Amino acid sequence: MKNFIRSFFIILSFFCVSTLAQITPNYESYNAGESLTYEAKFSKIIKGIAVADLNFTVERATDNRNYLIKSDASTKGSLLKLFNQRFVQKYESTVDSGNFAVKRTVKRDEQGDRVRESEALFDYAERKVIYVETDPNDAARPPRQIASPIPADTQDFVTAIYTLRRLPLAVGKTFEITVSDSGLVYKIPVRVVAREQQKSILGRVWCFRLVPEIFGANRLIDQKGEMTLWITDDARRLPVRSQININIGRFEVKLKKIENK
Repeated sequence: MKNFIRSFFIILSFFCVSTLAQITPNYESYNAGESLTYEAKFSKIIKGIAVADLNFTVERATDNRNYLIKSDASTKGSLLKLFNQRFVQKYESTVDSGNFAVKRTVKRDEQGDRVRESEALFDYAERKVIYVETDPNDAARPPRQIASPIPADTQDFVTAIYTLRRLPLAVGKTFEITVSDSGLVYKIPVRVVAREQQKSILGRVWCFRLVPEIFGANRLIDQKGEMTLWITDDARRLPVRSQININIGRFEVKLKKIENK
């Protein structure tokens, strides 16, 4: 159960981060007011059962200098019946508008009655991330604290999406990625393997097909699996689809709605 829950929420946050040194200014991913909504479906015996929703919204932070990205993932339908409890994960990521580095991540993770709240502070001067996790239902429980060294290009799950959208993608390229999760830091390769058309809410669009290697020993998810991601080959660089195969079946995550306020 624990491994499935971890896998599920990483799957919902299905984008990976690449090195900032390789970013090109041609693609603007941080557009204040942009809102993206996705739906995840699961299939094994029965095809295409809706199991979760995923939302991302970009805002200007209160200081009007940085960006604030709000995101949430929540289960619905058959997945609620399968586990008889609701899973919800909420992120708030603060991003430096000058160099697009993540500065702070606040997360709330609900798995039925189990609730965890956490904060990660990224200190690039000291090259470390400081992660603190608490249980709001148990004030007597000591906070869980982790500090890990980080390179200058580290992102969290959510800011990784927007970093990836700004890269000069091309078939045959491989990017080494760095992502911080719960105070730990991982390096993961992402391969751009093809350029092909995909059906989407935008119609048929040309996309790059990427393969982030997040499964396996010393990866984000320590189990067998495979993930594929499609991002549009245009100035929008919109992630329109992801497919994830794990031992219990297959997830399909697709873009369902775009708003610009």
